[in-house]
Amino acid sequence: MMNTATSRTGLLAAGAAVVTVVLWASAFVSIRSAGAAYTPGALALGRLAAGSVTLGVLCLLRREGWPPRAAWPGIALSGLLWFGVYMVVLNWGEQQVDAGTAALVVNIGPLLIALLGVRLLGDPMPPRLLAGTAVSFAGAVAVGLSMSGGGGSSMLGVVLCLVAAVAYAAGVVAQKPALGRASVLQVTTFGCLTGTVLCLPFTGQLIRDASEAPLSATLDMIYLGIFPTALAFTTWAYALARTTVSRMGATTYAVPALVVLLSWLTLGEVPGALTLVGGALCLAGVAVGRSRPPRDRVAARSEGVDVRGEGADASEETGDRADRGRSPRGPARRG
Repeated sequence: MMNTATSRTGLLAAGAAVVTVVLWASAFVSIRSAGAAYTPGALALGRLAAGSVTLGVLCLLRREGWPPRAAWPGIALSGLLWFGVYMVVLNWGEQQVDAGTAALVVNIGPLLIALLGVRLLGDPMPPRLLAGTAVSFAGAVAVGLSMSGGGGSSMLGVVLCLVAAVAYAAGVVAQKPALGRASVLQVTTFGCLTGTVLCLPFTGQLIRDASEAPLSATLDMIYLGIFPTALAFTTWAYALARTTVSRMGATTYAVPALVVLLSWLTLGEVPGALTLVGGALCLAGVAVGRSRPPRDRVAARSEGVDVRGEGADASEETGDRADRGRSPRGPARRG
């Protein structure tokens, strides 16, 4: 019975991770469209505002209430760094460098997540996860090199993309402990609200840009808020509550490969040989990093533990605790 429940949790977490990477990959296409009409700060504020409204409505419908006090440090820090600093700085950086350079620098993020997870959270670093991360990073480099050359690069742009990668990694690591004290929806909603408040100084730019932007760009911005932000960050948190930050960080290396595929399908950008090879390496690295040695799988089955990677190192109790959202103002709710 326990093995069945754990397997179900692993399947749900794996599905949530897939939803996350697909929606985050789709965000790059929408950012390219909306970014032509909106300044970096305005785009970040509009996206976060749309996400906050969506998440706020869900919280009200589910009567989630306020997160417990113990969860607020992680929520505030992840909201400040990941929802706030990361989105603004990345939008700005991508205007200063070509897409390939941005992809190369930002993809340092999962490596930083792994290092910070081991150092600050005591995450294990199995040889397969380390090897998979190295393979995926090599694939990201290949994709980045294949995309370079279409635009200019500046030292400011490289620094901005590096800041974005550091903010992303630190935000993920800060979010992990909060998921053990509040529900997935609470952590995501109030993190997004924190980022929105941080971006309020861009309100004037948002109003000005919205009055001049074409409808398609505004719809892209709203899409970014509802799906790659509200939905994808929630499914990310659900999966993160059931595994380590290192493993989840490695999973995001599937994003470059999906971006290549979506750009091909929606924008007609036919990938070259190097791009295809890089995308294949990204996916291969994720597969290797999330796999388990045969002996570990046998041992896990005998102990009633899920063998898919999701939830194997985070107990069923941790996942349930992350879902219940022990709010002092309301009954326990599932995330």
